[in-house]
Amino acid sequence: MLPQEIIRVKRDGGRLNEAQIQRFIQGVTSGAVTEGQIAAFCMAVLFRGMDLDERVALTLAMTRSGTVLDWKPLNLPGPILDKHSTGGVGDKVSLILAPAIAACGGFVPMISGRGLGHTGGTLDKLDSIPGYVSLPDRTTLERVIRDAGCAIIGATDAFAPADKRVYAVRDITATVESLDLITASILSKKLAAGLDALVMDVKFGSGAFMAEFDDAVALAESIVTVATGAGMPTVALLTDMNEVLGRTAGNALEVRESIDLLTGAGHDPRLYEVTAALSAELLVLGGLCPDTAAARTRFDDVISSGAAAERFGRMVSALGGPADLMENPDRYLASAPVVREVHADASGSIAAIDTRALGVAVVALGGGRSRVQDPIDPAVGLSAVAGLGAAAGPQGSPQSGPLAIVHARSEDEAEAAADAVRAAFTIGAPAPVPTSPVARRLAH
Repeated sequence: MLPQEIIRVKRDGGRLNEAQIQRFIQGVTSGAVTEGQIAAFCMAVLFRGMDLDERVALTLAMTRSGTVLDWKPLNLPGPILDKHSTGGVGDKVSLILAPAIAACGGFVPMISGRGLGHTGGTLDKLDSIPGYVSLPDRTTLERVIRDAGCAIIGATDAFAPADKRVYAVRDITATVESLDLITASILSKKLAAGLDALVMDVKFGSGAFMAEFDDAVALAESIVTVATGAGMPTVALLTDMNEVLGRTAGNALEVRESIDLLTGAGHDPRLYEVTAALSAELLVLGGLCPDTAAARTRFDDVISSGAAAERFGRMVSALGGPADLMENPDRYLASAPVVREVHADASGSIAAIDTRALGVAVVALGGGRSRVQDPIDPAVGLSAVAGLGAAAGPQGSPQSGPLAIVHARSEDEAEAAADAVRAAFTIGAPAPVPTSPVARRLAH
């Protein structure tokens, strides 16, 4: 069937069968399908939607458009596991979860991405480690997975190339929001990694792409049902992004916070809770623990014993980074020349945070990209970011700390960031009632 006929079926509200979807995606990969036809297909899907069978077929067709990793020849003594997040400000969970799962007996080939919009990217964080190679060749990847148990890397063009082409068109044709296409895009790359199980961190709130809770639930349900239908057991947790996850936002700063948690130098309770909850689900899915209570205890043990920190250090060294990063992080992680505390103009409790605005402030400092070709400054960002309910007030006022500490390249940039930080916080009374950062669990 010609591409335009496949488009016509979906445009008119019809259901596409597996063969039609495979043929269209094969054309996307080979170049036989034009950008105009991709755009028309995406718009038809956006307006007409897909049922579960169509979503599974689209996801599998995109997965098979390129390399699909097979770990069986390595005879690894544990399951292949991974986690994916829809992105948020200060989200550094991957840096902690991957080595923790490895220390528990799992193997984690984590394919991660760059920053997108106001959210930071895991690869951008790791690029702040000197020498770290985020796009290793296949032989190196297999060696690191076998020896360290985890490798956080980027996707090469060999992984789901059809998705890369489709996404580029979606980005310029107002079809990014399609739940069907989002699901296929996320899962095609995860299935290509040859996983035995996946845990999804679907975020909601002011710092998330899916700001509305109901939209996040719909995405989580779609991902769980499609992933399970494609043969990959998956659980999704909906987590709160109405405040920064952890106390930092910015690449080297987030790596340092992750190292501090792994080595016991200090940790933020919300960051620890989200990471522990996701890790526990993954350990159960992979058959490494009988239930989430046992899995949570196992996670706590590998953190407190330093076993997870040892795995992170081993991964970094095996991928070209410094062998003593965990012992001497400040020797290698970049620091900004201008560091300034930002205080509130009035005293009270923090009642609300525009978390997205904090992410945008980090991008403006140079910690993210406004354009694809923009360089990343690893040193800039925010630290000591206050959370909901914290006391705030002018500098010198009793029992109140800063809203955040700005790390900038210049005084002018620090001043602009300080203004953005103050505008992002709402000071009021009384303090909001604390809530769990994990709002809901979804499983098929």
